[in-house]
Amino acid sequence: MNIILLDPDHTLDIGLYGLSARQQTHLTKVIKAERGAVLRVGLLNGQIGEGIYEPPSDIMPGHIHSLNLTLSPPTPLPIVLVMALPRPNMLKRTLHNITAMGVKELYLIHSAKVEKSYWQSPVLQTESIEQCLLEGLEQAKDTIMPKWSLIPRFRPFVEDQLPSILEGKTGLLAHPYEAIPCPVDIQQPSVLALGPEGGWNEFEVMKWHEAGMKSVHLGDRILKVETVVPVLLSRLYPS
Repeated sequence: MNIILLDPDHTLDIGLYGLSARQQTHLTKVIKAERGAVLRVGLLNGQIGEGIYEPPSDIMPGHIHSLNLTLSPPTPLPIVLVMALPRPNMLKRTLHNITAMGVKELYLIHSAKVEKSYWQSPVLQTESIEQCLLEGLEQAKDTIMPKWSLIPRFRPFVEDQLPSILEGKTGLLAHPYEAIPCPVDIQQPSVLALGPEGGWNEFEVMKWHEAGMKSVHLGDRILKVETVVPVLLSRLYPS
């Protein structure tokens, strides 16, 4: 945790924000912060700066006060990520990684090779997903929570939603067959679609192409989702 993110919903008074149980545990057991410690903090979806820590007492929970927020969060990546729903354990790690790298718009979509049982996982509960995203923000010293959507039906998304999402952007489909090398350091916003384990099927590839997406590859090696995500993001937007 490289920043303490303060939630406006946990406001105790003007300029005074309560800490979650997880944050309090981290401050007590990991940072070992003492009363009056000046900590790096950020307001969720707001600015970054410093605040003073006050440990819990009989009448007040642990909190941060005397905020001095003068810095803007890091610049987000100009990319929309569309990702076939991976297995639950991999999803948690991937959500953490993409948020830490600056992705701010995410669609988790069904595909023919996605196990239907994945959609019943507790990991897809709103609280669980947002916890993963929050941890990614804390890692990267960011404050802006990504927007995300669950898309359980492939075809309506590609035919009805994707065209407007693609407007003014380059569409890239991570698919290693009949593909061009993935571009490096592109200078425009993009939409990147990543398939499931086993890849997209022929029908899905056809629909992506009809929508205006181009297939790209990273070479002969086939990488796991949790690996390929940071590789592709770093290649497309290295700075």
